[in-house]
Amino acid sequence: MTDRLRIAFMGSPQIAVDVLAALVAAGHEIAGVYSQPPRPSGRGKKLTPTPVQAWAEAHGLKVRTPKSLKKAPEQEAFAALGLDAAVVVAYGLILPQAILDAPRLGCLNMHASILPRWRGAAPIQRAIMAGDHETGVDAMLMDAGLDTGPVLMSARTPITLATTAGTLHDRLAELAADLAPVALARWAEGAIAPQAQPEDGITYAHKLSADDQPVDWSKPAAEVDCQIRGLAPFPGAICHWTPDGEDTPVRLKLLMSEVAGPSGGAAPGTVLDDKLLVACGDGGAVRITTLQRPGKGPMTANVFLNGTPIAPGTRLTS
Repeated sequence: MTDRLRIAFMGSPQIAVDVLAALVAAGHEIAGVYSQPPRPSGRGKKLTPTPVQAWAEAHGLKVRTPKSLKKAPEQEAFAALGLDAAVVVAYGLILPQAILDAPRLGCLNMHASILPRWRGAAPIQRAIMAGDHETGVDAMLMDAGLDTGPVLMSARTPITLATTAGTLHDRLAELAADLAPVALARWAEGAIAPQAQPEDGITYAHKLSADDQPVDWSKPAAEVDCQIRGLAPFPGAICHWTPDGEDTPVRLKLLMSEVAGPSGGAAPGTVLDDKLLVACGDGGAVRITTLQRPGKGPMTANVFLNGTPIAPGTRLTS
């Protein structure tokens, strides 16, 4: 490894924790950790620190949680750290140019996609929802654009028909933790040169919203399956089912599925058998294998149906 570097770490969610831990294990001096401010959480709305803040404080690291880095006092405090580099993983705040310019080697961002595909806020979910067969992690030098900087190193991993956003998140966290110390060391040594991103193939992973959740059963089965897996376990794809003899639809969160079929020409959203095979719009069908109803935990379809049968011919709506 190169000489010990003085770095700041900037991150907030769980995916960033593994990278911070790897940098500590590599022997670098963590001059400061930056994370988003604690937010109300749970029934009591108690202020809860981010996973990065909680881990950093538990390991004796100094943490700052500014709401913004745009004002001069925060920028001056950052510059006063005398950094060799900053490592950024899903921090969630815009870094002004003064922050980007402060470290001697710049700011290294670990981004959860192979750029320029899926720049932006939700690359893990969007990759699965789009039916991509591969993704990965890029070690990228940050500039003023949105994930537009040159790339130092990459690590790739396949997306299979069993991949969910949750399992892919965990895999990318492992890749990022392995990649960050190596990329940082090689960059500091001058052993690698940053490569500009290609001009073609640019896509944007827009932030998830409630509009992404409802299942449109008229879409092809493969698209429905990708939506379900891409939103699992959070926030979850949703549909509604009205039990026999009731007027109020029940909201179901769909957490795992597989493409099956054919639908036999049934209308989209029609339950085709007693094991939650649901017709889609292309003559295909999707089998729901894991789901959740309000007030309950996730359960397999078999367990769910044992207590709450859904008869063939039932129509599920968005």
